Amino acid sequence: MNLASLDLNLVVALRALLEERNVTRAGRRIGLSQPAMSAALARLRRHFDDELLSRVGGHYELTALGQVLLDRTSTACDLLERLFTSQADFDPAVESREFTIVASDYAVAVFGAELARTVHREAPGIRLRFVQTPPGIVEQTGTLLSTTDGLLMPHGIISDFPATELYQDQWVFLVADDNPEVGDQLTRDDLARLPWVTYQRTYDAPAVRQLAMLGIEPRVEVSVDGFTLLPFMVAGTRRIALVQELLAERLRGLAPVRIMRAPYEAVPLQEALWWHPVHTHDAAHIWLRETAARVGATVAARVGTAVAGRAVQGVAGQVIQAVDEGDPGDRSREG
Repeated sequence: MNLASLDLNLVVALRALLEERNVTRAGRRIGLSQPAMSAALARLRRHFDDELLSRVGGHYELTALGQVLLDRTSTACDLLERLFTSQADFDPAVESREFTIVASDYAVAVFGAELARTVHREAPGIRLRFVQTPPGIVEQTGTLLSTTDGLLMPHGIISDFPATELYQDQWVFLVADDNPEVGDQLTRDDLARLPWVTYQRTYDAPAVRQLAMLGIEPRVEVSVDGFTLLPFMVAGTRRIALVQELLAERLRGLAPVRIMRAPYEAVPLQEALWWHPVHTHDAAHIWLRETAARVGATVAARVGTAVAGRAVQGVAGQVIQAVDEGDPGDRSREG
C-alpha cells in the first residue's frame, strides 16, 4: 500500500460513516454535504471492494468488514490526531492541552493525585484524564498506548515499550480484624487455606506468580475491578487480599482490617509510566514524562520516610518487649 496515494480525509469520512451508519448524519458530523459524503462512501467501497454499509429495511447495518474497520478506524483517527498535534516547543505555563493516562484506582490514588496537584500549580491550562485500566491490557497494549498518553503500571506485566520510572512500593496482605483463624503473623498455610478477594487479574503481578513457585494456589472467592474495594470485601470475612502498601496505609481506618506482612519475600512493585514511541520527541509529552518522574521521586521519598519510621518503631517495640520480659541485658532495671 502506497500511503502517498491515499486521501487521509477518507479516514475521517470512514469513521463517521461507520459510527453514524447514515450518510446524511455522517456528512453533517464532519461538515460535508450529502452528495459529497455519498461520493466518499462510493470511493471507500471501491477501495475496500465491500459495501461497508448495507441497507436492511429502513436503515443501514455494517457488513462484516465494516464491523472490523469500526474499531481500527477509531484507533487510526486518534493516532493521526496525536501525530499532527505534536509540538516542537511546549510552555506548560500558557499551553492548553489534555493528557489521557490509563491507570488503576491504586495508581490514581497514590501517584495520580500528587501528579494532578503538581500540574495544577505549574500548568493551569493542562487537563489530566485518568481512564480505568481494561482487563485485556496485556493483549492490547500497543493499541491502547498509541491512542493515549501513557499507562501507569508496574514492571513485570507488560514489556517492549519505553517507560519512565516512578517509585517502588511493597505488597502487603489485608485480613479482617475479627478473623480468628489468623494470628499475629500471616503464614503460608493461611495463604493456601483461606479464600482470596483479588483485583481483576492479580495473578499477573510478580508477587502472586511467586506463590506458584512456593506451591501455593490462591483460592479466589471474589474478584473486583478496583483495589480500593479490597478492604471492604475482606472486612467481616475469612478472606485475605494482596494490596499495595502505600494504598493500604491511605485506606487505613476505612474498614476493620489488619495490614500484615507477606510470609515470603514478595518482589517489590516498581511503578512506571509506559508510553508509545510515537510520543518520544513530542515536547508536550517530554514535559509530561519529566513531571511524572519528579512526582515519582516525591512519592519514593515518602516511601523511604515511612520505611525508616517503621524501622524505628520496630526497634522500640523490641526494647519494650525486652523490658517487659525482664531481659537481663537491659541496664534500665539495674539498681
